[in-house]
Amino acid sequence: MADLALSPVLASAGRHRLHIETSPKRVRVELGGAVVVDSLAPLIVLESTYLPVYYFPFADIRTELLVESPHRTVCPYKGEARYWHVQAGGKRAENAAWAYMDPIQSAAALGSHAAFYWDKMDRWLEEDEEVIRHARDPYHRVDVVRSFRRVEAMLAGRVLASSSSSFFLFETGMPTRYYLPKSDVRIDLLVESRTRTQCPYKGTASYWSAVLDGKTWPDIAWSYEDPLPECPRIKGHVSFYAEKLEALTVDGRPVPPRS
Repeated sequence: MADLALSPVLASAGRHRLHIETSPKRVRVELGGAVVVDSLAPLIVLESTYLPVYYFPFADIRTELLVESPHRTVCPYKGEARYWHVQAGGKRAENAAWAYMDPIQSAAALGSHAAFYWDKMDRWLEEDEEVIRHARDPYHRVDVVRSFRRVEAMLAGRVLASSSSSFFLFETGMPTRYYLPKSDVRIDLLVESRTRTQCPYKGTASYWSAVLDGKTWPDIAWSYEDPLPECPRIKGHVSFYAEKLEALTVDGRPVPPRS
């Protein structure tokens, strides 16, 4: 396995930024119960508004599980990408891996490395914990802070929630979210929906719709009933989308609607 450290590489073209560095984490990728990648020195690529992507040295990939595809794409910031299907454990993932075998200068560090589409693989592990949704950005922060400021959620002239003991969640690049204890939420006005989303920093979220006077406002709030160990304080608390409410206020001041 590769053990060479790579100093962070940062390239920019106008507003486009490409940051490449070696991750200190052991990362494994599985398909069909087979380990396709086991690397102690993956590269992590942070590129403008794209999700973080791991690139692995070919020496850490079971290349006998790869079948080259004729598919090709061209990126103006990295070069031409070649693709491979992945066959393992009786499963086949089409065009699931790609590599820049002759990258342009700004992405030279990616040479002799390959990446995999997250959702085409069965399982990803950082060290010995499974990671969901996408690779974690090492510069992404999630801070959960207790606040006694009063938070109120209003809809159709009704108070859905009012609390002076909430958790404020501050997350890089995201609007502040306010998590209220269920005891301060009119759960009788909410119905749990089938919607589920995943966050690699918080876990799996379940959603709630509001039902007032026979009218339904779908997926107006969410909660993490079993959050990841890094975010235990929001367990069982409810947060509302400001943009889906009549008003969301903190100490009487409206929270600007944002998606």
